[in-house]
Amino acid sequence: MNNRMAYENWQEMIFGTAKYPIRCGFSLEIGGGEVIPEIKPHPRPGTEGDLRTLLEEYGRMTKDIMERAINLGLPSLMLEIEHVAQLTLNPNWGEEVTKHCKEILYQFHQKYGIKCALRSTIADIRRSEHNLRESRETELLLEGFERCARAGADVLSIESIGGKEVFNYAITRQDIIGVLFAIGVLGCKDMEFLWDNIVAIASSHNSIPGGDTDCAQANTAMMLAGGIAGGDFPHTIASLIRAMAGARSLVAVERGAIGPLKDCGYENPIIKAITGVPISMEGKTSACAHMDLMGNLSAAVCDLWSNEAVEYREMFGGSSVAVFTEILGYDASLMNAAILSGAAQCLRDLLVASDKYRDPQALVIAPDIAWEIGKAIAETQGYYSRAKAASLKAGEIIKREVKEGNLVLSRKELTALDNALSELSSLTDDEEKFTAEMVKKYQELVEEFLPSSYGL
Repeated sequence: MNNRMAYENWQEMIFGTAKYPIRCGFSLEIGGGEVIPEIKPHPRPGTEGDLRTLLEEYGRMTKDIMERAINLGLPSLMLEIEHVAQLTLNPNWGEEVTKHCKEILYQFHQKYGIKCALRSTIADIRRSEHNLRESRETELLLEGFERCARAGADVLSIESIGGKEVFNYAITRQDIIGVLFAIGVLGCKDMEFLWDNIVAIASSHNSIPGGDTDCAQANTAMMLAGGIAGGDFPHTIASLIRAMAGARSLVAVERGAIGPLKDCGYENPIIKAITGVPISMEGKTSACAHMDLMGNLSAAVCDLWSNEAVEYREMFGGSSVAVFTEILGYDASLMNAAILSGAAQCLRDLLVASDKYRDPQALVIAPDIAWEIGKAIAETQGYYSRAKAASLKAGEIIKREVKEGNLVLSRKELTALDNALSELSSLTDDEEKFTAEMVKKYQELVEEFLPSSYGL
C-alpha cells in the first residue's frame, strides 16, 4: 500500500459519494451521489429448522421490504442476507435462499424500475480450535461463498473472526498488548487468507468482493463499554481498539475488496478516507439490534445506510422489516435532498456535531478524526505497526480534545487511557520480534490458539 490518502482532506468526504463508486445488481450505483438504504432482515427463531421454512421466511421478508419500498416511492435499495449459521453450515440452503431473494428483486425491478441489489454475508462458522485455514468449517465457509455467488449474490461480505480467541482472553484482562496482537497481527493475517479466496470466487462468478468488519473484536469492546453510565470497560480503550480495527479491516481492500464495506464496521470512515471505496454504515437505525453512542455521526460519510438486523415480527405499522425499510428510506431521502440542494456539507457537519463529543468512540470515527487516523495508518508499513500507529494516534487525539475542553472524561477513563498509551509506546517496532514473543506467550495462555491458523 502506498502512503497516499484517497482524499486530500477530510472536507472532501461526504455521504452518498465515494471516490470509486461501484455498479451492481439491477442498475444500482453505490457511492455515485446518492445514499441508498440497506435493509437487513432476520428470520424468526424456529424458522431455521429446514430449507422449506427458511425459503418461505426469506421470501415473505423480501416481499414485505420491496412492497414498502415501492409504496414509499424509494428509487433504490440494497438487500443484505446476513447468514444465520444454518445457511452457511448447509451451503445449498444459502444458495437457494440467495436465488429466491434475487428472483424477487428482479421481479420488482422489472415491474417498477426500482434499482436494487443483494449482498450475501456468509457466516464465519470457523472454530479456532479446529484450525481456521484447514477445517471442515472453513471448507463449508468457502463453499458458501461459491454457491451464493453462483446463485446471483451481487456483493460478497463476511464478519471474520481471526484473532478472536486471543482477543477474548486479552479483553477480559484489559491487556491492550494482547488486543493489539489479536487485531493487528492475527486478524490481519487471517483476512489475507480469507480475502484472497473471496476475491477469487467473486471474480469467477461476476460478483463484487464487498468488505469485512472487525465486529468480532472492536464491536465486542463497544458492547462491553456500554452507555455513558456503563463502567465495566473503559470507553477510551474501546476507542483505541476501534482505531486498530481500521488498520485491520483495511486488509480486505488491499486484497481486492472494492466495497461497499459492511455496515457494522464502525471503523469504515477510516478506511474510506484511505481508499475511497464506498461504505455501508449503521447508527440510530440499528437500535433494533444494539445501542451505540454515535447514532447520527455514523451517517456522515455513508454510502449505504443500514439497520443492522431486525427480527421479522408484526408491528402496528406492518412487519418489522417493512417498518425499518421506511425508516431507512426517509433517512436516505433527507441526505439525498441535502445533496441535491447543495446542503450536504451542512447536514454532514450537523450529524457530526450532534455526537462528536458524546463519547471518545464517536470522536474517533468523526470524518476529520477518521482522516487523521487513516493518515497515520497510510504512512506506516506492516500490519502490526499500522495497528499500533492507529491506536497511538487515536489516543493522542483524545488527549488533545480533552486538553482543549471539547471532550470531558472521568479520571478513571483518563487513567486507563494513559496506562494503555504507555504500554503501547513502549513496544518494539520490530514486527517479527513482537509476533514471536506474542505467539510464545499466548500459546501457553490460550488453549485454542493455533499459530498455524495464521500461517505462523
